Amino acid sequence: MHMRRMGAVLAAFAMVGALSACGGDDAGGGGGGGGGSFATVIDKVKGGGTIVVGTKWDQPSLGLKTGPEPEGFDVDVAKAVLKEMNGGTDVKVEWKESASSNREPFLQNGTVDIIFATYSITEERKGKVTFGGPYVIAHQDVMVRKDDTSITSPQNLEGKRICKAAGSNSYKRITDPPPDGELDLDATTVDAANYSECVAKLDGSNLDAVTTDDLILAGFAKQAGGNFKVLGQGFTDEKYGVGLKKGDTKTCEAVNTAIKTLWDNGTIKSLLDKWFGGIQGLKLSTEAPPAEGCA
Repeated sequence: MHMRRMGAVLAAFAMVGALSACGGDDAGGGGGGGGGSFATVIDKVKGGGTIVVGTKWDQPSLGLKTGPEPEGFDVDVAKAVLKEMNGGTDVKVEWKESASSNREPFLQNGTVDIIFATYSITEERKGKVTFGGPYVIAHQDVMVRKDDTSITSPQNLEGKRICKAAGSNSYKRITDPPPDGELDLDATTVDAANYSECVAKLDGSNLDAVTTDDLILAGFAKQAGGNFKVLGQGFTDEKYGVGLKKGDTKTCEAVNTAIKTLWDNGTIKSLLDKWFGGIQGLKLSTEAPPAEGCA
């Protein structure tokens, strides 16, 4: 009888543990706790929950945290999209730093609900993430030191040292052939944890160039006050999407509706001008990119 009672107690503990482990999925990935259980992120928005938004914290003009909250274009777009999804009412937000290397895990394990973080939509990522948008199209470009005259086009990166930021595919556009790459050049890659480290290495002459999306480069060039120059020769289309847990098509459709409205009423165009206006060589999007679809 003693062993039978012990077995029953252990079974009860196991059941409690299993129920606790399932809790994250019911909240639509909600790591911040909205005080309730929600099947999707849009349900959480409309139910008054706190939405955990993943953004970059180290990218000037896109997502940079120097005070209580991050600031930048992606941050402002996130606020505007969530507000539009909530019928024009502000949404409670908890910001979570989401580096390129942890975006998919954060969505999968419920650390964040939704991600706005220079998150290019690719076929490979679609296998792990449901993407809303895109909300803007960037173009991969090249940034060099202002006094460097040896690199005037992306093709000049043959034999040069370029940055390989953890979790980013940008370097492949230079070193690999299509379909994953673009230019198929024999360049040397130098590892870095993120693009802010890439820029520090470029400033310290440990690199010849940083190559990634023109909006990212423009933000760093603006912050550096003239130490770097962007070539202004974009050679890819990088569709910035809104990352959601795989399968949350209900929220994806609401995101796409919000993005269309924000382009139609001029909000996104004004945010692009606010954060990137006047940067030499940068060509900003002037119209809404077509939605990818939520399948």
